[in-house]
Amino acid sequence: MSKHILPHALKLPAIDKLKGKRIVLASNSPRRQEILRTFGLVPDIVPSTFAEDLPPDEFTDIHEYPVATATHKAVEVYERLVNDDPDNPPDLVIAADTVVLSHAQPVTSDVGYSLLPGMNQELLEKPSSKEDNLRMLLDLNGNVCEVVTGVTIVYPVLSAPGYSLRSIDERTLVYFSDNPPHLVEAYVNSGEGLDRAGGFAIQGLGGLLVRKIEGDYNNVVGFPATSFFALLDLLLDEDPDFLDI
Repeated sequence: MSKHILPHALKLPAIDKLKGKRIVLASNSPRRQEILRTFGLVPDIVPSTFAEDLPPDEFTDIHEYPVATATHKAVEVYERLVNDDPDNPPDLVIAADTVVLSHAQPVTSDVGYSLLPGMNQELLEKPSSKEDNLRMLLDLNGNVCEVVTGVTIVYPVLSAPGYSLRSIDERTLVYFSDNPPHLVEAYVNSGEGLDRAGGFAIQGLGGLLVRKIEGDYNNVVGFPATSFFALLDLLLDEDPDFLDI
């Protein structure tokens, strides 16, 4: 068994293709590592040095923002590893970026999100303080936000520039309960949300604030594993020689 593939991993063509390959995660996020480990993948950890300072207002569609950031992170790590050790290049570099966006609330439960008019969504960054965290969560209280993760993979090819990349974005709606103020304040005082985009961690104490989600739970935590493995399957279907270089 490959050092990157755990024994409990499902016996799938995409998983089998990864055996013996050098797989790298361009992130130090323990949550992303844990999600991948759950499904049997243990990549090398090489955090990207990309500054993650792209101006969000330059994107016509804000959903492209985390994809662009993930792409910069993946390419930076891939090129650095190839330059540092040309004889041991990575076979697959995985990068991700997760953002939280404000979202319109339907007037009634009969109105689907696809029927809502276009809207400008506010990017909810990590709160700058407990006061900022409280403001953010009171705004979200009883409302809905959208969690978007951009994922980019980079892998070697024979044509210039020597690598190819593919990206996806995964979107999940998070519905907040109409929480009493003392619950929101107690959560903010726990400090858990201070280093999280949107100011909450659904897999932790922040789960008490949420009544339901629509979409991939793992995406809200930080990595859409289902779509990631589906992407690998798609690439394998398109090119049976995927990752054979």
